[in-house]
Amino acid sequence: MRLVVYSQQKSGRLHEVENVKAVARLRNYLDEDGYLSEEGIKKLITTLKSFKNVSETYKLTKFACIATATIRQARNKEEIKEVVKKEIGWDMRILSEKEEAFYGYLSVVNSTSITEGITIDIGGGSTEVTYFKDRILKHYHSFPFGALTLKEFFTNTKSTEKAMTKLRGYLQEQFQTLDWLQNKAVPLIGIGGSARNLAQIDQNMKAYPLAGLHQYQMNGSDIAHIIASLSSLSKEDLEKVEGLSKDRADTILPASCVFLNLYEAVDADSFILSRKGLRDGVFYEYLSQNTETNLYPNVLEDSIVELIYEYDIDVKHIHQIQFITEKLFKGLQAKGIGSLTKEDWILLERACYVYNLGEYIDSESSPQHTFYLLANRTIDGLMHLERLKMALIASYKNKTVFKQFIGPYKHWFLKKERKKLDMLGSLLKFTYCLDATNRKVIDDFELEIGNETITLTLHCNKDYKPEQYQAEKQKKHLEKNLGKTIELIFLYSESVRES
Repeated sequence: MRLVVYSQQKSGRLHEVENVKAVARLRNYLDEDGYLSEEGIKKLITTLKSFKNVSETYKLTKFACIATATIRQARNKEEIKEVVKKEIGWDMRILSEKEEAFYGYLSVVNSTSITEGITIDIGGGSTEVTYFKDRILKHYHSFPFGALTLKEFFTNTKSTEKAMTKLRGYLQEQFQTLDWLQNKAVPLIGIGGSARNLAQIDQNMKAYPLAGLHQYQMNGSDIAHIIASLSSLSKEDLEKVEGLSKDRADTILPASCVFLNLYEAVDADSFILSRKGLRDGVFYEYLSQNTETNLYPNVLEDSIVELIYEYDIDVKHIHQIQFITEKLFKGLQAKGIGSLTKEDWILLERACYVYNLGEYIDSESSPQHTFYLLANRTIDGLMHLERLKMALIASYKNKTVFKQFIGPYKHWFLKKERKKLDMLGSLLKFTYCLDATNRKVIDDFELEIGNETITLTLHCNKDYKPEQYQAEKQKKHLEKNLGKTIELIFLYSESVRES
């Protein structure tokens, strides 16, 4: 059970300010006839009272109390609702299977840029799967098993290997009942605590150098490796595994088998963790209630707007940098210089928004702050590798610092990819210098490219000396990457000279 408190930012996005977890395992309090026992109800009420005490420290404008599979399946659910209302004063909403699946899907499409995929959320007593295409929900299903119920495969046998063989056979039968799951060759997106623990274990095994779990990517062999590693451990040793919550030590194996079996059934191209789940989906619906689809139009754009607000970045300055950068990029591209591609411009355009973002913290060490903040902060809509690329370009100072930043991740890139990122960074640093004082000094420019020289004739509307000084000083980094000398000619426009 969880209490989560959000604040809504100026950008409109949600920011989590409180997250309290209580291990209740209400599933264990369902009796043979399907009733939640008095002991289970007492556990529920005690936990909710604790949550209420915490929630009262905040001035909440919207509140929702949501129940899922265990309460939904309890034969005395109406009685439970009445007790919660009487003891706590909260109206408890019990989600249907479809609603539970829908909110998981909604959280994924509103916090990633994935347009087609299959989601899976393993709860204690049920497992929800959905298939979406073009960001629209196409199918959903709730399987009548969860991490706690599947644990029973391991309780009546001493052989973990036999239990896993039996469990995987059962899961294979279950997943084969749905035609729309088969051989989709799309990402499998894991939601919830079991998926989160799986990703944390994988990161610890690999000594993963980036922070953050949201949009972390694995493959089937990673999941299989984790299963093989954990299956030989005792309960005591499982509880010591880095990245695994102690309260999930007895359910991580069955949950991991579910992920692997579904991965194979789907023929997934990757396993991606979504830190955003059911509770986020509930609030996404609330925030987007004036739209037909409950979908944010552009997840990444919204995330970048959030960064702009948070770090007080000058939007007019961004637009000027983008104008100069795009024109120079396309001019070089047209002449075949630097082997520039459409994908390169996408990277460069993103980096334009957040170049020198670390100046907000300290101007002297801005590149270091820029790189660390962007590389280690969750940015909805960007996978970890994409986030790292943006951080490397937006923090560019010189080749030495670039090598320092990319060092721990050097093996993630081919040599030509590293050279390309270095060049894109030096290009952005150069164009940033052409608006060094944030005054939009340059109205336009002409670009001439010779065998050995690139000439930029820049038309200025006011005194350009600060921009000229910075650009002359910093152009050497771009010259080295392009293998050409850059000649800069600054001119006042006619209107300025006349005045």
